[in-house]
Amino acid sequence: MAVTGKGPYDPQNIFAKILRGEIPCKPVFENEWVLAFKDIAPKAPVHVLIIPKKPYVSFMDFSKNAPAEEIAEVMRSAGQIAHTLGLEEDGYRLITNAGTNSGQEVPHFHLHLMGGGPLPAFPQ
Repeated sequence: MAVTGKGPYDPQNIFAKILRGEIPCKPVFENEWVLAFKDIAPKAPVHVLIIPKKPYVSFMDFSKNAPAEEIAEVMRSAGQIAHTLGLEEDGYRLITNAGTNSGQEVPHFHLHLMGGGPLPAFPQ
């Protein structure tokens, strides 16, 4: 079910529960800024979700309200994760969905890091 990507942050969303340790995940990376873990319904051989530890509803919320240092560290972490997982040489995709038309399902800003094999082209 898609979400709007706007409005107040829902502290009961699944990623908030994962961050609080109420729901387990398979972590691949963690630092003071982000938690990254394997997607439970992967769309690629490697499909990792990268979530900031602070409560942002969507990319727009994150880009408007996160301090510059946090934005930089989340993006730096994404690059480090791609490197650590060996995705640099053959390539990878980094995606965020925002709002209903994008198919955003969890109202917590997150990045999808996908790779590990050929990915379908985007429709033109």
